[in-house]
Amino acid sequence: MQDIKPWYRSRTILASLITIAAALAGLSGAPAGPVDGSAIADSLLEGVAAVSGIVAIIGRLSARQRIG
Repeated sequence: MQDIKPWYRSRTILASLITIAAALAGLSGAPAGPVDGSAIADSLLEGVAAVSGIVAIIGRLSARQRIG
């Protein structure tokens, strides 16, 4: 892992940013649409957080370059 790539090309960084955005949306009470907003929003945000966490782990394990 000797090559250096820009931070914005890192899957780990991008997945972490998505996780942060999902968490902030949940804290702010982002609406999910005209149907039962709270239940659907909670489910969607939890799903996004789970998927982005998985992507972050996979990205870190498959990384071939350092970020700089």
